[in-house]
Amino acid sequence: MPDMQEGTGIPDAVDLQILQALQDDIPLTARPFATLAARLGIAEPLLLTRLTRLHESGIIRGISPIIEARPLGLCAATLVALPAPPPRIHEIAALVSSFPEVSHNFRRDHPYSLWFTLAARNEAELDRILSRILETTGFCRDEILDLRTTRKIKIHVRFPLAGSRRRS
Repeated sequence: MPDMQEGTGIPDAVDLQILQALQDDIPLTARPFATLAARLGIAEPLLLTRLTRLHESGIIRGISPIIEARPLGLCAATLVALPAPPPRIHEIAALVSSFPEVSHNFRRDHPYSLWFTLAARNEAELDRILSRILETTGFCRDEILDLRTTRKIKIHVRFPLAGSRRRS
């Protein structure tokens, strides 16, 4: 069975079905990829081969759980934006990522070029951690955006693939 559309690097119909299934649900079973392959009507080794290729091609960046912070005692959160100068952006991103309370950071083509999320048990701890990050990276509070979570709204982000219809 050929994969990708004949040398174009574009996912074929089976790849799109796999990607759609990954977005919809990864079963919490002893062998989730075997279960997923059975749902798709393909062999598990074929699924694993295609997942490897999709990962190597950069289409799949990673597969990971979405963890709800509040049950873990992390009740304060913020989105922070730093005006990281281009020559230092990778260095600053690495420093920010070294803090376990930072879930992720990302670069934007914007004067505030590095954005990251930070979670803590409470506002006081959040302030302490943010102060340490700023000290480590060399920024002052008046140089950054600190966008505290005031109300959490969860969205269901899915890309339409494999001719699927959006679910309500």
